Amino acid sequence: MQEIQYGLILMAALVATGSPGPATLAIAGTSMNFGRRHGVVMALGILTGSFIWSFSAAFGMAALMYANVWLFDIFRYLGAAYLLYLAYKSFKSALSPKEFELQKTAILSLKSVYLRGLAIHLTNPKVILFFGALYSMGVPSTVGIDGLMSIILLVGLQSACLFIGYAMLFSYAPVRHFYFKMSRAFDTVFAFFFGVAGIKILMSKLSS
Repeated sequence: MQEIQYGLILMAALVATGSPGPATLAIAGTSMNFGRRHGVVMALGILTGSFIWSFSAAFGMAALMYANVWLFDIFRYLGAAYLLYLAYKSFKSALSPKEFELQKTAILSLKSVYLRGLAIHLTNPKVILFFGALYSMGVPSTVGIDGLMSIILLVGLQSACLFIGYAMLFSYAPVRHFYFKMSRAFDTVFAFFFGVAGIKILMSKLSS
């Protein structure tokens, strides 16, 4: 009887969630702009999206996406549009002067930040494909519900440590002060990566 390859699954999830991307950039930017609380809430929104897709992939959502390309395309277009919107916001911020202090009257409420993080993950088709591949890579076809739930829990806990860790790191005062000194450069970088990610998703195909 084949066993679940927990090490392989967690290593793949670590590389995917820990590497720079829309989710980690959003957490970093929120923490540096608005502080630890907003950064953690952003991380929780993204983490909720991860749990939703992880649970869905474990119980066949990825197969449904492959069988219905039009459904995947809907998420692809929504994800691309949202990332391009974030690129526009970051570019606009890069052109605006900033005060070198933490914004005490944040424009975004905690609810808005949470929903923004959730939207980033729910509309990113690359996340769907990642979790689909994850569950086909180290999970035997004979695995039961208990095994699937254990994977969801372990991957979720690891993601929580990474996302919240990013939020805590980038809310640290020296990191934040450095960000404010280089804010326009960082916002330009955010705009570039969000834009590139959005265009790549827009131009990508299901087969990729």
